[in-house]
Amino acid sequence: MLVADTGKGAVELGPTLSIFDPVYIGIDEFGQPKRVPLIERNILIGGEPGSGKSGLLNGIVAHAALSLDCRLVLLDGKRVELGQWRKCAEEFVGQDIEQALVLLWRLQKMMDNRYDYLDACERRKIIPGDVFGPYLVAIDEIAYYSATVGDKTQREKFSMRLRDLVARGRAVGLIVAAATQRPSSDIIPTSLRDLFAWRFGGRCTNDSSSDIVLGHGWVAKGWSANTISPNNPGAGLLIAENGSPELVKVAYLDDRTCAAIAAYAATLRATAPASLERRKLRPVPVAAAA
Repeated sequence: MLVADTGKGAVELGPTLSIFDPVYIGIDEFGQPKRVPLIERNILIGGEPGSGKSGLLNGIVAHAALSLDCRLVLLDGKRVELGQWRKCAEEFVGQDIEQALVLLWRLQKMMDNRYDYLDACERRKIIPGDVFGPYLVAIDEIAYYSATVGDKTQREKFSMRLRDLVARGRAVGLIVAAATQRPSSDIIPTSLRDLFAWRFGGRCTNDSSSDIVLGHGWVAKGWSANTISPNNPGAGLLIAENGSPELVKVAYLDDRTCAAIAAYAATLRATAPASLERRKLRPVPVAAAA
């Protein structure tokens, strides 16, 4: 529980979460709650439209928004899938590839500074209550930035910078949760896609697409997201702790629920004690990140 002081005495703000806590995903095939830790992890979410990608991504963002030890950075090619969390986020990028490139560049610089600090302290990773807090970098529809908008150089630069964050960011608290419909090599370079150890595959239209999302070889072992019924949105195969797919049904937050949680989280963040405040990303000239 947090407490705020309005000048007329302490007022309880209500419960909060921690990004170091396991994140509620939904239920497993036995109807039991499914929670997975995200700290020091990255997750790739794929599947056809309506398969539950945005539902899972919004659930992850909701947990991070209610975690005052975590800051939010959101990139949304459609603007509306993550738009309700805008007031909780430190940065929000919509349909602007230049802004997206600058943001990823700033995160790279922050990541390097954090590694300098850990090196000076003779440590290898972030811990709870550290001098700097984790960041959740949530991206809805990677394909918009990596294969649709801008020119070829910009799209390649986006993929390159995102790959660096996924590859090096875990130890310093940078968590990447990214969603796209079909993460094939023309959408996400294989060198980037293969870095996501944790994956969620919603319904796919064929076995090949399922293997692209979950990783090559799972169809041959009997795991295919193509077998999921189109009348069962939100159901999918999750690869998490045990390294093997498991069937889960992700939790769904409708617009009204998302808006209510986002408003509550924004209030918590606006009234949190100063001791919980973390250092924010510093703005930089666009030319420096070009």
